[in-house]
Amino acid sequence: MIEKEFICIVCPNSCPIMVQYEDGNSPKLISAEGSCCTRGNAWVQQEIENPMRTFSSSVLVDNGDFIEASVRLTKPVPLTKIFDVMEVIKKLRLQAPLSIGDVILSNPAGTMTDVIVTRNVSLKAE
Repeated sequence: MIEKEFICIVCPNSCPIMVQYEDGNSPKLISAEGSCCTRGNAWVQQEIENPMRTFSSSVLVDNGDFIEASVRLTKPVPLTKIFDVMEVIKKLRLQAPLSIGDVILSNPAGTMTDVIVTRNVSLKAE
């Protein structure tokens, strides 16, 4: 059994949550104490048993007024899948014009999320 302190990131209270959990192939939360709300307990359980993350990146753009477009995931993916998702994103090359919110990739690495554009990129002026 492992004991560890987590600082909750769900709300501005930043509660210190002391947890006990079983480590191994399938970590299992045993106890959590210190959270001011139930959201903190749910967050720390997810962090122990199935940590999720979201991230932003950039993709090269052809014929655009910028050489790259910033992109992000629409929902968190398992921490273990981040490098798989990034490998797929790194292979992309987009064509201008692009608009904020354009879906450029769906379900990368089987993660049930979309990758969307977060910057408008117009056609390059000739």
